[in-house]
Amino acid sequence: MDCIFCKIANKEIPKDFVYEDEKIMVFEDINPKAPVHLLIIPKKHIPSVDHLGVEDKTLMGEIILTAQKLAKEKNLKGYKLIINVGREAGQLIDHLHMHLLA
Repeated sequence: MDCIFCKIANKEIPKDFVYEDEKIMVFEDINPKAPVHLLIIPKKHIPSVDHLGVEDKTLMGEIILTAQKLAKEKNLKGYKLIINVGREAGQLIDHLHMHLLA
C-alpha cells in the first residue's frame, strides 16, 4: 500500500507522535495552518468518511475524544475540528484524518 499515513502507522516512516495508542496516532501537520495544527489519524486504513462502516462508529468517537483530551492538555480555550471528505473539499491524502486547529 502506498499510503503515507499507513507507512507512518507501520513505523516504516519515523514520526514524532504527540499521542499514540493501539488505534490512533497524532502528530503535528508539516504545513500548519494555525499555531496548533495536529492530525488525528486512525491506524486502520479508511480512505475517507465516505468509507466508514457501522463497525467504525466507536473509532470515530475515540478520535473525537482524543481531540478533546489533547485540547485540554494543551490548555486550548477554543479549537476547530475539521475532516475534509474528497478532493473537492481539500482532502489530499486518501486516509481518514481529522485536523485540530487552534
